[in-house]
Amino acid sequence: MSGPDLIVPDWPAPPGIRAAFTLRTGGVSRPPFDGCNIAAHVGDEPRAVAGNRALLRTSLGLPAEPAWLEQVHGHEVADLDEQASHGPPGRADAAVTRIPGRICAIQVADCMPVLLAAADGSAVGAAHAGWRGLAGGVLEATVRAMKTPPAELLAWLGPAIGPAHFEVGEEVRAAFLAADAGAAAAFTANPRGRWQCDLYALARRRLAALGVSSVHGGGWCTYADPGRFFSYRRDGRCGRMAALTWRVG
Repeated sequence: MSGPDLIVPDWPAPPGIRAAFTLRTGGVSRPPFDGCNIAAHVGDEPRAVAGNRALLRTSLGLPAEPAWLEQVHGHEVADLDEQASHGPPGRADAAVTRIPGRICAIQVADCMPVLLAAADGSAVGAAHAGWRGLAGGVLEATVRAMKTPPAELLAWLGPAIGPAHFEVGEEVRAAFLAADAGAAAAFTANPRGRWQCDLYALARRRLAALGVSSVHGGGWCTYADPGRFFSYRRDGRCGRMAALTWRVG
């Protein structure tokens, strides 16, 4: 069995920084988790999940098991360097590291993964940025935890649900406008009295406000491409993909 198919981020990361995003293709899981589900919490067979994670480690030549977070749509950041001797990182929606060989990983199936790297290669981070995380400040918390001037950070926005398929209520729009009136540009009214939400635009606004100007990626829609992507909103019961970044020594 071959390893998972991947998207390799197209961003000007410095030497020594690695990153990848897994597609649903490849792997050993059966429907509705077919084929490369990397999540242990969605009801897939544990042996299939373990097999997919092993294929991922082998295909990417990972130096260790990724730090799989218990994601809760919040804004807590796990510093993998501080927690390395204390077992799994636990509940968090972002991770950072400065030590080679420790792997930040985010699991998604519509929410946006945001990868970060210091331009000098000294640190990497990853954030789980669905609408709740974005509104709650997960990007701001991750940038702070990077301990790198924001102007010296690179960001990559991975596959997420696109605005054509991400319908939300007024409470979602209000959560963003409360902090940034300009966020209204990321919402388009639809005929049902609700809003089409552009997560990519919201993330770019948040990063720009922080001073992160080197932002790459974006433009996919997980909902619209069932051949490559899992989508919770489209399918309900489904697998998860992974965005990973790490330093090599």
